[in-house]
Amino acid sequence: MTASLQHPGYDPERLLCVAVKMPCRVSQAGTLLSLMGEPAQYSYPSIFLYGHRSTGKSHVINTLLMDLELPHATVSCVECVSVGLMFERVLLALFGPDTSTLLPRSPSLSDFVRIYRQQAPLSPANQTRYIVIEKAELLRDMDSNLLPVLVRLQELVDDNVTVILLSEIVWDRFRPNTGCFEPLILYFPDYSKGDLQQILSQDIHPSYSPELYSAFINILLGVFYSVCRDLRELRHLAALNFSKFCEPLKEGKVKESDTHKLWRNIEPHLKKAMQTVYLRDVSSVQWEQQLQQTEEKECAALKGLSAHAHVELPYYSKFLLIAAYLASYNPARTDRRFFLKHHGKIKKTNFLKKHEKTSNHLLGPKPFPLDRLLAIFYSVVDSRVAPSASVFSQISSLVTLQLLTQLGHDDQLDAPKYKCAVALDFIRAISRTVNFDIVKYLYDFL
Repeated sequence: MTASLQHPGYDPERLLCVAVKMPCRVSQAGTLLSLMGEPAQYSYPSIFLYGHRSTGKSHVINTLLMDLELPHATVSCVECVSVGLMFERVLLALFGPDTSTLLPRSPSLSDFVRIYRQQAPLSPANQTRYIVIEKAELLRDMDSNLLPVLVRLQELVDDNVTVILLSEIVWDRFRPNTGCFEPLILYFPDYSKGDLQQILSQDIHPSYSPELYSAFINILLGVFYSVCRDLRELRHLAALNFSKFCEPLKEGKVKESDTHKLWRNIEPHLKKAMQTVYLRDVSSVQWEQQLQQTEEKECAALKGLSAHAHVELPYYSKFLLIAAYLASYNPARTDRRFFLKHHGKIKKTNFLKKHEKTSNHLLGPKPFPLDRLLAIFYSVVDSRVAPSASVFSQISSLVTLQLLTQLGHDDQLDAPKYKCAVALDFIRAISRTVNFDIVKYLYDFL
């Protein structure tokens, strides 16, 4: 049942239609409407929405602005490679195509404010104008005056305009050292497992019943929820694997009510597909074709290990775990030798100290900072794929799976430290699944 969305400034029937389009985000939408106020009233100068990726920030604000027919301009800092392009898109959306031509070749902030003040009286609006800036964390790499101007743009242009910033990081990372106007802040939490079940179950297949697709989503979340909570990635995985789930139904071997047989058919396929999480350029079918070629070699290599030593992890998570093991058992001063491509010639007599006779594996894993883990990770994964996955979320997943141990508290001021919690046989088995010879990078085996 969809929660109700109420606001005295809008038609209740229209708000009901809007609420249907944003499942599990009606609470945030109601808070956002309260911050925006009634259409004819002056709104707060700036609002800051933040949360992890795929938490509904862009969907909620764009649905509200378009369905409630509010004047707005939406720009993405990824697409706007220059400040001038951002100014042009804002003026084009708010005042029409003729105004963007008034900007000079390399417009400054003062040019944008001047043209906005000139055009606002010529195109009066009886309600608040909104400027939505997506990927706002990239504003920190632009002109240092841009962010302070945007958060108080209403005052500078003397118009009823509100700037809404969307970001994946907290406002404390934005605040300049000199200070600036503080926006209203609204947090979008991650979707829970029940929320993801409800949202993904709406993407029903026309050839099958909603109950069957809901059962498939339940199976999918049971496998992937511990390592991936990205809604877009889970939706992509559901689209890839649903046809495989329905193969026994097409062949007439089982009925829709035989969920246990359907689960046994899809389970090995989902475990193999787990390696394609965050890898959009490789499909699950392609991964299976590659894995079939090396399956016999892996089975022979893993034959002497326990079943616990072979665990299914996403592709990047395996390299993160390898990097964590190397950081735990290698001295920090050896990173230059192992992971720097052009480190120069280092004599072994100088590299090995006489008093270091005790094996690091006998002493146990040592803690390491996050930046060292990431440096080793990018070094070992660089020659295979572009490291573009959600690395930090996968580190949290490894901690949840107790493969990594986080030291200290979450509120510590310095960078977090971790310790690898797996054995040598375990990490060698993981390394073989990605064709990585970890022994060559271990200090104890020189």
